[in-house]
Amino acid sequence: MVTKLQRRTDSRRKLQFLPTLSNTKSVKRSSIVLNVLLQCHKLKVKLEEIHREYQNLMTIGNQYFTLLKHIQVSKEVKVEKVGEEFVVKVSCNKGRDKLISILEAFEELGLNVVRARVNYSHFFAMEAIAVAQDQKTTDINDVTQAILMAIEKQGDEHIKDFRQVSKC
Repeated sequence: MVTKLQRRTDSRRKLQFLPTLSNTKSVKRSSIVLNVLLQCHKLKVKLEEIHREYQNLMTIGNQYFTLLKHIQVSKEVKVEKVGEEFVVKVSCNKGRDKLISILEAFEELGLNVVRARVNYSHFFAMEAIAVAQDQKTTDINDVTQAILMAIEKQGDEHIKDFRQVSKC
């Protein structure tokens, strides 16, 4: 069995470490314990504050992503003619097969796409350089109207698909 004297010496050894851990200069056992308890309470309060701040940041982040989903980008089509090339810039809301319908419109007009850059992160954006296949002059307004029709046609098909799915 452990004697009282051994227990006391063991507890004193343990208490010798507490002042170094708690950054206290006190020698009394009761004040050391109080300082340690005070530091534990301060750490608990800091942890709760960090947790509240984290929850607030998560809420703000979720609201931000919700807003990004509901952003409505107006349909914008700009066509410029530089020499024999057409520089086309398109931006609109995301949708299925937007790129395909626009490329089909180019094909119907007899335009070959030389270079294109497409962004589909939060909305659909495209910059393309196209050249006429048979060197006939195509009007800028014709290209603009064809692309707008392709975007709207694609949007109408998406609405029809949605109605068919919701009827099932």
